[in-house]
Amino acid sequence: MRMTGAQMVLAGLEAENVDVVFGLPGGAVLTLYDAIYQKGLRHILTRHEQGAAHAADGYARASGKTGVVIATSGPGATNLITGIATAYMDSIPIVAITGQVARPAIGTDAFQEADITGITMPITKHNYLVKDINELPRIIKEAFHIAGSGRKGPVLIDLPKDVQAEEGQFEYPQQVEIAGYKPTFTGHTGQIVRAAAAIKKAQRPLIYSGGGVISSSAHEELLELSRRASIPVTTTLTGLGSVPYDYELFLGMPGMHGTYAANHAINEADLLITIGARFDDRVTGKLDSFAPGATVIHIDIDPAEIGKNVTADIPIVGDVKYVLKELLKRFKPADTRAWCERVLAWKSSYPVSFKQEPGCLKPQPVIEEFYRLAGDDVIVTTDVGQHQMWAAHFCNLKSPRTFISSGGLGTMGFGFPAALGAQAAFPERTVVCIAGDGSFQMNSQELATAVYYKLPVKVAIINNQYLGMVRQWQKFFYEGRYSQTSLAGSPDFVRLAEAYGATGYRAVRPEEVTAVVQKALNTPGPVVIDFQVDPEENVLPMVAPNTSIIEMIGGEGF
Repeated sequence: MRMTGAQMVLAGLEAENVDVVFGLPGGAVLTLYDAIYQKGLRHILTRHEQGAAHAADGYARASGKTGVVIATSGPGATNLITGIATAYMDSIPIVAITGQVARPAIGTDAFQEADITGITMPITKHNYLVKDINELPRIIKEAFHIAGSGRKGPVLIDLPKDVQAEEGQFEYPQQVEIAGYKPTFTGHTGQIVRAAAAIKKAQRPLIYSGGGVISSSAHEELLELSRRASIPVTTTLTGLGSVPYDYELFLGMPGMHGTYAANHAINEADLLITIGARFDDRVTGKLDSFAPGATVIHIDIDPAEIGKNVTADIPIVGDVKYVLKELLKRFKPADTRAWCERVLAWKSSYPVSFKQEPGCLKPQPVIEEFYRLAGDDVIVTTDVGQHQMWAAHFCNLKSPRTFISSGGLGTMGFGFPAALGAQAAFPERTVVCIAGDGSFQMNSQELATAVYYKLPVKVAIINNQYLGMVRQWQKFFYEGRYSQTSLAGSPDFVRLAEAYGATGYRAVRPEEVTAVVQKALNTPGPVVIDFQVDPEENVLPMVAPNTSIIEMIGGEGF
């Protein structure tokens, strides 16, 4: 049938089972938004394009589907960049649709023109500038296929406004064939056999897993491998939730703010089974001292990650769920009892902890109590900084897709709009955003979105009146010279919430925490709680940059 370009976009979204989009209109997408009006597609209007991108990202992380965001040309499109880069670094599938000036005006520095395909080339899996209406159905199909397959990630479609109004024949492809894009899913059988032999031989094996396990829904296979082979597990920040926190052989998170047990297990392992992780510098520390005595198995869907930072002795390119299923058929466990006893002794002797001081509100018990009262089905999002690391340690996660945080890019301002996206995906579930007073102010305008669309996200602001993680680095590595990290002059967050029509609460003493959290959870609609915590509290343990991960500040109790 014949359709306008705008109608083709909506027909393509319908074919891809898209149930909600996030965005902000402008001149170059008016035709598309008119089609949205006529079609009745569920659209959530954010108050900033960056908020829309993060909301689409949070929707994708929570649901496992591809998130969709729409923005106009020029500044609308460029405001998406931080959100697109955040999704790219963490391999999150989103499709961004941007308006563009009419085709004859491209390259003339027309009003609100920006070369968004050129700008986003390094931070997208692929992008398109649509020049022919007849190619649009294929482009939409390819965009969703690329975003949601292989190593997932963002794809951008730049749509000139005259293409949106032009008519063409709409035939949506059933299949996708893209020359040069053929992700390997199955894994090499010979390498899987080698991995099984290495597991049988190992005396001190360790599983180091990442966000790829969640992306491929391989958490059950991961846990089965650990249980059957009696192999301890450590997971990266973006992999948290893939292993229940109370699983005996779970050691927590490794790296710069990792646990004593996880970091020392990596240091002493003779076999490191790396699953859907990329040896990020925040995990490895000084590379030449990382896992110095270990044979490395590396399973990853992206061949570019194999050997990029750490040499893999047994590389396996493929979808981790498929590879783990094949590995489970072939391996025979070794006797790891002595190793497990040693690792579990570290876990028991050196847990992540904090020192409670009388009358002082500490951030760690605030987060722990919020999570406990919210229940195991809660979805937690975070911003970036100290509160993010405390959340990683003190949210007792039991299942995947319940901890949503910006890992690779470390994007302040991510948590709250991501929570709105997660809440849009699961209206009946409790969604909690753990934010810092610095991070929250970067996208606090989305309170209007939360109130208008009745998205009942509960926000816990860990208010220490600083850019806390930056202040911590200044304390440890810059002799306490706190240059431009005080957030004096921040607003009254309770009154800010109320100004937007949300509910605001405050807690300043330890004995107030339980009651105020219960009150927030029982209050309809979005709620902001201002927890005024100890401004000098630090995230410990910590590893200084470019040192071994076993050189931990506060690593043996604090």
